[in-house]
Amino acid sequence: MKEVNKLSNKVIGIAIDVHRNLGPGLLESVYKQCLAYEFFSVGIEYEMEKVIPIKYKKVNIDCAFRADFIIENNIILELKTVDRILPIHKAQLLTYLKLTSIKLGIIINFNVKLLKNGIKRVIL
Repeated sequence: MKEVNKLSNKVIGIAIDVHRNLGPGLLESVYKQCLAYEFFSVGIEYEMEKVIPIKYKKVNIDCAFRADFIIENNIILELKTVDRILPIHKAQLLTYLKLTSIKLGIIINFNVKLLKNGIKRVIL
């Protein structure tokens, strides 16, 4: 878990840098593309808009949900541009973690003045 925490700190640092450069008020898709650029630049492996299938009873549902980012198969990163992170956002991420068996999730809300106030870690 130590390596995952180190990676999560790096991801959060990159998000803070993106937010410092762009500020709040843009669409989620803008922040997503900038994060992808930064992850690539520093060699962080990621999958963006990763489709996660689930099995419901005997049926395979191919597009159950899309994770904004899966970082090095260890972190699910969900981006928001909302007034505030709601309990439903945390519940959604917790469900994603359960479905993928990934242990750590991070919600980052870019629609805040100071990004540290828009970051929530969720641990399974």
